[in-house]
Amino acid sequence: MKFTKMHGIGNDYIYINCFEEVIEDASDLAIKMSDRHFGVGSDGLVLILPSDKADFRMRMYNSDGSEAEMCGNATRCVGKYVYDNGLTDKREITLETLAGIKHLELKVAGGAVESVTVDMGEPILTPQLIPVDYTGDEFINKIINVNGDEYAVTCVSMGNPHAVVYLESLNDLEIEKLGPKFENHPIFPRRINTEFVEVISRSVLRMRVWERGAGETLACGTGACAVLVSSVLNNLSDRKATVQLLGGDLEINWDEKDNHVYMTGGATKVFDGVWEYK
Repeated sequence: MKFTKMHGIGNDYIYINCFEEVIEDASDLAIKMSDRHFGVGSDGLVLILPSDKADFRMRMYNSDGSEAEMCGNATRCVGKYVYDNGLTDKREITLETLAGIKHLELKVAGGAVESVTVDMGEPILTPQLIPVDYTGDEFINKIINVNGDEYAVTCVSMGNPHAVVYLESLNDLEIEKLGPKFENHPIFPRRINTEFVEVISRSVLRMRVWERGAGETLACGTGACAVLVSSVLNNLSDRKATVQLLGGDLEINWDEKDNHVYMTGGATKVFDGVWEYK
């Protein structure tokens, strides 16, 4: 089976062209291929499929085999994959995900996609839809107890659930200890992605992310979008800002006119390979 490894500012996934390949158990395959010692090594697996609703369809699986609604960094890589491999010649495409249809604008240089802007749609703030086990209209700057300490948390869904936590500094963050406590907190019935954020200025936000089902990753596109939305709601940033992640920067814009969040960033091919079923 042929595959391609790609990353969006360090958030690396294995991509399989399901116009050509047939996958019987994607969850099991994600676990095996994602293993960084005995497999290819990645944050998960992305299948590129036909769609009867959009130009293409994406399904993505975390490294633990769980399926996620979508991934912002993966959407950009899918855009690069389908254009660079001749599956489309359009520079504006639609992509079906479990979180709805996303619109991608491909920026091409030298015959290859260099960066992608993704219309991530409107942020979801209703707790029941995120979901958060809370009866109010929104979950903004609410205190929850995690591992004996109190944290002010803002929750946003960008098609998948996010909890945003602001800290004075990220330098001493023990994310391997704290991340799982947030991920599996009982207030989050479907687990949660957690962004720990240091506000550099109103136009620059620094973050580290603990992703449900994957642990700490170098980047999370939907998480960066959630961080920008949360920061605006908490009057900590402007509606357009640079979000600095371990793997690089993303430009995020929460447009006041249509209420949509737009994410712009790079997509990089690492290598092609062949996986032998065992």
